Amino acid sequence: MTIRFEINGEKVELEVAPDARAVDVLRRELGFTGVKEACGQGECGACTVLIDGQSRLSCLMLAAQLHGRTVLTIEGMAHGDRLHPLQESFIEHGAVQCGFCTPGMILAAESLLGREPRPDRERIRQGLSGNLCRCTGYQKIVDAVEAVVRDGGEKP
Repeated sequence: MTIRFEINGEKVELEVAPDARAVDVLRRELGFTGVKEACGQGECGACTVLIDGQSRLSCLMLAAQLHGRTVLTIEGMAHGDRLHPLQESFIEHGAVQCGFCTPGMILAAESLLGREPRPDRERIRQGLSGNLCRCTGYQKIVDAVEAVVRDGGEKP
């Protein structure tokens, strides 16, 4: 089947099998390796992407569900050589360790801030609760998101 959608500002058209998962098409067919697969069951958040601005788990989606949509991956967050404020803040606050969960975590934070521009720490925790991290203990991640909120989206 043919699907057409926009990813990171670029329009794409490709042939996919009816049972192809979005995570596989994004990673293998299109090369967006920031879309991670860990659990494959929607439990960890590593495969998080934004679909029409909403946080979605691409391991639970069929590629056909991307048709006509706008998709954002971590690769689309930066603008040229300039990182997105959330990316900068994660670096500044040491919120990246192994980095495996980081793309999904940043995209979940972006989705949260799109819905709720001034969340407090508890809302940040709730907004990121579907994304698991084995390395950081979450404190630095919450600090990084809170800094972006406090700074109004500017680089820390």
